[in-house]
Amino acid sequence: MADAPQIPDEAEVRARWGAFAWTAENAEKAKAIIARYPAGRQRSAVMPLLDLAQRQVGAETETQGWLPVPVIEYVAAELDMPFMRAYEVASFYTMYNLAPVGRYHVQVCGTTPCLLRGSDDIMAACKNRGMTKGKTTPDGLFTLTEVECMGTCTNAPMVQINDDNYEDLDYDSMVRILDDLAAGKQPKTGTQNPKRHTSEPEGGPTTLKEMVKANHDYRKEW
Repeated sequence: MADAPQIPDEAEVRARWGAFAWTAENAEKAKAIIARYPAGRQRSAVMPLLDLAQRQVGAETETQGWLPVPVIEYVAAELDMPFMRAYEVASFYTMYNLAPVGRYHVQVCGTTPCLLRGSDDIMAACKNRGMTKGKTTPDGLFTLTEVECMGTCTNAPMVQINDDNYEDLDYDSMVRILDDLAAGKQPKTGTQNPKRHTSEPEGGPTTLKEMVKANHDYRKEW
């Protein structure tokens, strides 16, 4: 786990986040989230509340956000559940960051389909920009993590950056995406293959061709 992100000193974390509380806007969101669940089942709201808390931390730090222990304690207390139960959730799902990350959290899939389709080139594009797995660049812009399958094998290789997927990548398209993000631009999300709209075959449809043609003609009319 040498490339795992390092959690800051506990005293430092508590000094910074010990007084965490919802913003007025997020307090209303939290109330609405909890109200989705029947009486006595409010603890089921732990996942969306942890996500909301991480996003608030991200907004305050201008990063993707993370979950300091005092923040997890705050969410657990709101749901009247033991801290450890909330921590178990936060430590199980990789959507939650337990250590600080940069403004853009670059998660490169290294599972077999992506590996066979060139994920090493994607990792090389990241490293050539000064990224190291488990670390944040000195400018605080990028954090690089290698992850397991994120369910986009048809469009391998892919990365997830914050909330967005970028698919059908190669070295050059990955460099372009990173350049755009560094310049404050929003790159095109989804497939980077100009021959694809989503995840259809690269050579065009092999079944239901008439339906595809009718749909294409309908779009042209509009």
